[in-house]
Amino acid sequence: MTDTASIELTIDFQNSGTSSTQQEKLTQTIWKQMRDIPGVKVDRVSDPNPPEESKGAAFLWGLLQAKVSLSSLKNVFGFLGDRLGDKPIKIKAKFADGREFEVEARSQLELQAAEEAIQRFSQLE
Repeated sequence: MTDTASIELTIDFQNSGTSSTQQEKLTQTIWKQMRDIPGVKVDRVSDPNPPEESKGAAFLWGLLQAKVSLSSLKNVFGFLGDRLGDKPIKIKAKFADGREFEVEARSQLELQAAEEAIQRFSQLE
């Protein structure tokens, strides 16, 4: 896989111990800030079953989808570690060839190990 290749990431940082208002605020903040990372295209995840009273798009909180260049992967994981610290994060990586890799991290150290594992997995042919 070349350095210009991209990886699709589903980033799940839903926390049952956090109110929906706090979780939504955190989701918006992370989404807005990730858009400024070079080599990253990030989107909110639409709610497939929005409440009837919603007018327009409804999004799931604590869940983002990103397309990340391999060269930006370290920046994304560093960003997530800085912002989410020791909150549990589930990350699903999908590669251009269809392979998928899932990992869960509960600390900055585990998040760093997850980033390294995804880097290694991306180099497998």
